Amino acid sequence: MTENSLDTAGRQAAADEASGAQAAASTPGAPHAVDGRDSSTVVKTPPGGARPPRPTLGRRAVTFADSLWRPALVLAVFFAAWWFVAAREYVPNYLVPTPGQVWETMTTQWSELARHTLVTLYETVLGFVLAAALGLVTAVAIAYSRTLDKALYPIVLFAQVIPKIAIAPLLVVWFGLGLTPKIILAVLIAFFPVVISGVAGLRSTDPELLDLAATMGAGPWRTFRKIRFPNALPHLMAGLKVAVTLAVVGAVVGEFVGASEGLGYVLLLANGNLDAPLLFADLILMSAIGIVLFVLVEIAEALLIPWHASRRAGVSLTTS
Repeated sequence: MTENSLDTAGRQAAADEASGAQAAASTPGAPHAVDGRDSSTVVKTPPGGARPPRPTLGRRAVTFADSLWRPALVLAVFFAAWWFVAAREYVPNYLVPTPGQVWETMTTQWSELARHTLVTLYETVLGFVLAAALGLVTAVAIAYSRTLDKALYPIVLFAQVIPKIAIAPLLVVWFGLGLTPKIILAVLIAFFPVVISGVAGLRSTDPELLDLAATMGAGPWRTFRKIRFPNALPHLMAGLKVAVTLAVVGAVVGEFVGASEGLGYVLLLANGNLDAPLLFADLILMSAIGIVLFVLVEIAEALLIPWHASRRAGVSLTTS
């Protein structure tokens, strides 16, 4: 069995479910029933079934700008309401500072805040990478072995339901006040969604396609590389996007228990000193770390699975 045929088969299997509505539309532009329900959802297909041309750079810029103005408007309304409430002192400034006070704190203490931000970012990224690697290995073991499924799955679930804040002091006792407890907590929190999404993706491969690959002489490794793993990527990337945001939580929780640096440590100091502007600035930086890492995973998803239905610009569902 050739590499190209297996690769094509794997990608086709991963896209079959999402593109089923398009294949069911025998008349372009005509309404059809989706999932057994008659609705006004219309599947738009190019004339003659040809693949649509790739969008130009200008078109991509317009699409990107169109996707940004709505969240930007929501943020603008939020900051306007925040400024109005704080400026009128409906809530005391020592509880809710004005955006100007928060900005002044960030600018005057930027060097110190940047140092703590880099510490938390390092803990988050390292914890996320380790969680992704360990989670993928565990998902493969569970998906391929029924014995390991029965042995590992309950342990994974047990590790997830334990409150991480409860074991953080124990990790500090074991590993000290360095970076190790924070990284371990980030791994523990981010590990579970990677395993669950990986198992779901690896088990979603069409059995008939696996039988076809076996009859054509493909071994387990080639079947995994060309069929199972590409088919699991959409599920896996969804789990990674959840995991990367949870890794920030794990790192900060570890800093709450015992640390001398990091954004969690700064948050405790600001809370103890009733320094509301510093506290808000710290929260904004924590959120920024999560958003940036989420966007990076989103970009990686677009590069890894451009063939998936969610990434194809030519097939769109519109409601009239």
